[in-house]
Amino acid sequence: MQEKSPSIPSIDSHIHLDQYDDDAIRQMMQSLPNHQVESIIAVSMNKDSCQRIELLSRQYPGLVYPAYGYHPEQPLPSRQQTSELLEWIESRMNQLVAVGEIGLPYYLRQELAAREEKLDEAGYIQLLEQYLQLAAKHDKPVVLHAVYEDADTVCQLLEEYRIRRAHFHWFKGSAATVKRMAQHGYHISFTPDIAYEPEIRELAALYPRELVMAETDGPWPFEGPFTGQSTHPRMTADVCREWAAIQGLSEYEARQILYANTCNFYQLNG
Repeated sequence: MQEKSPSIPSIDSHIHLDQYDDDAIRQMMQSLPNHQVESIIAVSMNKDSCQRIELLSRQYPGLVYPAYGYHPEQPLPSRQQTSELLEWIESRMNQLVAVGEIGLPYYLRQELAAREEKLDEAGYIQLLEQYLQLAAKHDKPVVLHAVYEDADTVCQLLEEYRIRRAHFHWFKGSAATVKRMAQHGYHISFTPDIAYEPEIRELAALYPRELVMAETDGPWPFEGPFTGQSTHPRMTADVCREWAAIQGLSEYEARQILYANTCNFYQLNG
């Protein structure tokens, strides 16, 4: 007898919705129920991004949950720009589900090093601290871009600001860092590359089940079986399927866990 399709919905815990064009967003939102996607967490890049995400969350209530922040893989903003965005976010604390995307610029650092240029490490850490302070003040979770050695710095800051609800999206790092994050109860999320990246599959086998979510990081494109496809929240089903196989779970069990983890972390009405 063929197994019935899982009835537990999925949630895309990290997507850059504002980077899709209007037609793509409209089609995506209309198609979510057909793919058993209940909702998405839409993260922000900067003030323009925050403002568009705000509009989209109003246009699609219950489907789009906003997170506001400043993505670190960009030039440092001016003090005035930072102050304005922090004030803008603080005035909307009743709307957002998290502060993010924030973190440290690992890939920008690599690019600058290749050109024999130096990153303003202190400036980016100071910027991150301001957002962590805001999150701590209002007891909001944070969505983090922090991989490899940057994750250790971020863990230290999270401990200093006593932030427990931290979501390291698309995480990669050392065994020691993974252990530290798990011990503190920090969440991570897997993208569709769990289907073909050995490093990610190894992490998926090790990280505690209760601290895992699914994401797409759309519109970022994926390889392997997803080559040529436009990144869509429906791909969270593929993430779930692969994670279930790695964990030795049924797809139904995996969906239950990922759904509950995401609802609990972001305090959604799941």
